[in-house]
Amino acid sequence: MVHSPVDLPKRRLPMADPDLIERTRALFLRDDNTYGCAEVALVALQEHWSLPDAADSSAAMALNGGVAYSGATCGAITGAAMAVGRLAQLRATDHREAKRIARTLVQRLMKGFAEVHGSTDCRDLTGYDMTTEHEAFIESGVWRDVCMRQLEYAVGFLAALGDPEVWEEEVGEET
Repeated sequence: MVHSPVDLPKRRLPMADPDLIERTRALFLRDDNTYGCAEVALVALQEHWSLPDAADSSAAMALNGGVAYSGATCGAITGAAMAVGRLAQLRATDHREAKRIARTLVQRLMKGFAEVHGSTDCRDLTGYDMTTEHEAFIESGVWRDVCMRQLEYAVGFLAALGDPEVWEEEVGEET
């Protein structure tokens, strides 16, 4: 039987340290709604992993609400995927290898995320169509609870990859 990399048995990455969760919450739970899910996941992980220009969330702006409010893949996943890609590019010896590693790690995140949350799509997770109901979504406060849990899961699932030993355990035999 052929297995995809996401199906291969792996050690489950440990949940994030309290400082990362606190930083994620501080970025997201702002009354001015400065950052969406994708931006928060990107910045929180970049800071946690001490990546260059860690506070720059601009690349993830259009990914909030399931990519431009389309309701597609949750911003917690897409923002985290961008951070994983940056980390993989720094750690892998060549670009193709970095892409393969990043895809595998994000596939694992998506699989676990769907198992825990029931879906990876923003519209399914929130119950709102962001293109027409974004204001109602914000007013409902769903983002403070539902989306926050999803962000905590995504950053927590990936956080330990910043440790070179954990990185090697997770991707070493595949590189």
